[in-house]
Amino acid sequence: MKENARRLLFTNCTVWTGDVGSAAAREVLVEGSRIASVAPVVAADRKQGAVVVDCGGATLMPGLVDGHSHLSFLEKADVVDTGFVPVEEHTLQTMHNARRVLLGGFTSCVGASSAKPRLDIVIRNEIKAGRIPGPRLLASTPEITVTGGLGDERLLHMYRESFAVVIDGAEDIRRYVRTMSREGCDIIKLNISGNQTVPNAPPTATIMTDAEIEAAVTTAHAYGKRVMSHARSSESVQLSLKHGIEFLDHCEFADDHTIDMLEEHREQVFLAPAFGLLHNTLYEAARWGITPEKAAAWGLPEQVESCANVYRELRKRGLRVLIGGDYGFAWTPHGTNARDLDHFVKWFGYTPEEALVCGTINGAMAMRMDNEIGRVRDGYLADLIIVRGRPHEDVSCLSTENIFVVLKEGEPHGDFAWRISCATPGEPVALI
Repeated sequence: MKENARRLLFTNCTVWTGDVGSAAAREVLVEGSRIASVAPVVAADRKQGAVVVDCGGATLMPGLVDGHSHLSFLEKADVVDTGFVPVEEHTLQTMHNARRVLLGGFTSCVGASSAKPRLDIVIRNEIKAGRIPGPRLLASTPEITVTGGLGDERLLHMYRESFAVVIDGAEDIRRYVRTMSREGCDIIKLNISGNQTVPNAPPTATIMTDAEIEAAVTTAHAYGKRVMSHARSSESVQLSLKHGIEFLDHCEFADDHTIDMLEEHREQVFLAPAFGLLHNTLYEAARWGITPEKAAAWGLPEQVESCANVYRELRKRGLRVLIGGDYGFAWTPHGTNARDLDHFVKWFGYTPEEALVCGTINGAMAMRMDNEIGRVRDGYLADLIIVRGRPHEDVSCLSTENIFVVLKEGEPHGDFAWRISCATPGEPVALI
């Protein structure tokens, strides 16, 4: 610890450490950016000079990780509207979104696509440098799609963009991956399957070719980058596994053979159902014109049920599943990302603690930081949430209005952060 590092002692709280069955009354001492001590009572000599934060019986737990993040998505009802936003305004709006997600309890995010080529990269860099608040971020490319695929909003008489780059052919895809690797992305995103919103490429269709996928993945891996696939169809999941893709999104139409394949690769892959968008499109998007009749025409009721069935089975088989529900659309606003936890319980059969593990320990592994985040443990980075309620018993309490403080590397954020930041050593601070 640096000599002048701030010391914070959190008392009168239930601490859920990240492990199932771990909730208990403890004290947590933070020194600078790291957790110095987690104990029923922190030793008296270690408390000297610390700001004492009385949590008022709230729960202290690890910061959450969004495993399917779109910080640059602007909550548009029609994705083509994203393409009309100039990059300058888009950068500022992405910065604001990052803060909203942080205050929603998320201290890390796995980028699942950037709406413009360098948005994720520049926001990641600014957050890392400490110049803007936000979760640490694995920066993604835009969604690489093919003609007629998800994200291709062009018309024969008019050029339009959304959140994707349209590239056909292995060599052109290889060149784009090289370019984005040069620019500093962490993740290459491929739209291998179709989507319910694409009239001529439904989610059960596989539209990217084997050669195109191979070119993208081998090039990405040559640069030390990881790859993420939009893979709804069973075949697209199989192709993702064949080529060694590390992050597989959706997978809701995986058949029994494909589920067996996923189990065989359980140590190599992370799965993100991104269920929040499916759920909200079916049940909460009528005001944006997606009526029950339109949702039924898209096949959404069957798609939602198929997703629930697949992930109930994947839970039984112990696959590493991440929360993160495609937040950033009009009906999935930023900052509400923790709703995914409740979906995991109600739809996929997870216990509250199992769902929290998906949002903490699994997320930490996806970030390749499982020895530093995802748990409340001595020596780990002080990525912490203090929340009203007992999320290890009822995950629905994890909403922005119930979160008192979010700490990222020991730095407080949120409505009560000023009380902690302005307190002098030895001064008690009450959150409630």
